[in-house]
Formats: sequence, structure tokens, C-alpha cells
Amino acid sequence: MAVAGRLGDVVPAARAADAVSLGSRTEVPNMKLGLHYWNYSIPADPAAIAPTLAEAATIAEQAGVASFTVMDHFFQMEAMAPAEEPMLEAYTTLGFVAARTQRMTLGVLVTGVMYRYPGLLAKTATTLDVLSGGRARLGIGASWYEREQRGLGVPVVPVAERFERLEETLRICRQMWSDDNGPFEGRHYQLTETINSPQPLSRPHPPIMIGGSGEKKTLLLVARYADACNLFGTGAQGVAHKLEVLRGHCAAEGRDYDRIEKTVLASRPPLEDLDGFLAEVADYAALGVSEVQVTPDRHPVEFAQRLGDEVLPRLAAIG
Repeated sequence: MAVAGRLGDVVPAARAADAVSLGSRTEVPNMKLGLHYWNYSIPADPAAIAPTLAEAATIAEQAGVASFTVMDHFFQMEAMAPAEEPMLEAYTTLGFVAARTQRMTLGVLVTGVMYRYPGLLAKTATTLDVLSGGRARLGIGASWYEREQRGLGVPVVPVAERFERLEETLRICRQMWSDDNGPFEGRHYQLTETINSPQPLSRPHPPIMIGGSGEKKTLLLVARYADACNLFGTGAQGVAHKLEVLRGHCAAEGRDYDRIEKTVLASRPPLEDLDGFLAEVADYAALGVSEVQVTPDRHPVEFAQRLGDEVLPRLAAIG
């Protein structure tokens, strides 16, 4: 089955996410901005999580943010905050956001391969795509956070096996999003039927984004299966190196490198040093990156508002 060409090859309603309203004029920027929502601790009252999430997502979409993503974790990442801090299940959260938005692409950055059986993951992503009007994106990678896996009873397997399971999961999702509803026989997964009705609204299927920067396995899987990659924003030199590795894998696999969308999760907070952030984004754009995701570093509603007021108007000129 052929792999989709561009991340934006979805239904027309979703393409409107690329349009950024700036005063009385509408422009289509070359560089898209994504909001990666990772913290449910602000404000502190759990009863405020839902209204804050809804308001931040609505403001972000109205401002012209192109995509909205969440983490696939059940404990907060210890590198970011104490594990006990609030964390919501990813796909339930995206369903909530889908009901309150109309244009943004919705996805998980990124789905941990060990957390869901592949056939059920394909069905979950399909459900999000159908109910959002064709706005789902399947972000996926090899899961790694062993504390939450052990804590909640998720099997912990060696790294090599995780990547084997990741490749089988990608093959299963692509089969379920095709006309082939027959069996799948893999080393780790055996499915007797791959019926998936209804099929996604996105055509030919929800875009597949593989997250991670591993040069031997992750970027090879991008070349084989993905419509988009997601790299860590380590600066232009680091991203350029990873993209050259990806280019090499594409050449070996007979894949058109230019048909894979390149996205970056920014590490530089945009509101602390806007000029520095924009300069770094311009460097990424020169490498062919078309989307940069940013994470709130303050109250998410304030962050979304300032993205619209301060960041997006200047970002529209980059590309």
C-alpha cells in the first residue's frame, strides 16, 4: 500500500487549519505552529482542568495554531515534574478537544507502542478521525517510561522488542486503513480479522508521524512507513544531522525524502526570547521543517493567547 504524500492530505475541513487570520487578512504560512499540551497542574484545582483545556484549545485554534497534541503518559514525566502530578489519558483528552474545535489537527506526541494493542489503537485513531471530521494524526513511537509501565502493569520488554512491536503496529494500522480486512501474522501480534468500519475520513488514512531521533531504528521506520517525523529541537545543527540520516534511509528504502513532513518539538520557550525562538525556527525552516510544536511554560490560557498576539503574526513570515 502506498504511503500518503503529505501530512496535510486530509479532508478539506482540516486543511483550513493552515489558514491564519491576521486582522482583516488571511495568510497561509509555510511554517506551522503546534501546541503541545503537557501539563494539567495549572491551575491546581482538578475541577479546573477541563475548562482550562477547553479555553486554551479554543483560543489557540482561533489564533491560527495548526495542531494540538498531548503526551501519552499516565504518570507525569519525572524529568518535567513529580510523577504524582496530574496526567490525563491521551485519546480521551483529544476527543474532548475535538468536540470544542473545528480545524486543528489532533494527535498524540507520541503514542507509546506498548500501551495499546495495535488493532485497538488503529480503531481508537479512526474513531478520533471520524468524530473530529478528519483531523486525526497518528503520532507513535517506542514507549520508554518504565516507572509508569511497571506501576500500572504494562509489560516491560527489551528495547529491541519494542521496536519490533512498533514496526508490526505500523503495518497493522496501515492494513486496517486499507481494503485488506484479512489476517495479520507477525512475530508479536496475530490478528485473524482486520475489519475497521467505518474507515477514517482522512485519505488515504490518518497521517502517521513517528517521533524520536534514533538513527538506526526510529528514522529507518520513518523512511519505511511514516508521513511525518518528529524530532527534538536540539538546534539547527543537530536537526540537520538527523535529517541527513533520514535522507540516507530514504535513499536505501527507495522512498522520496521530500514527501515526508519534518516537524520539530521546540526546546526553546517562545515567550522568554521571541527573537531567539524565531531565529531558531527560521533555521529549521531552511532545513525543510514545516511545523514546530511549543509547550506552555505558564498558565495555558495565557500562553495560547500570547501565541496569537505575539508569536503567530511574526511566524507567518518564516518559510
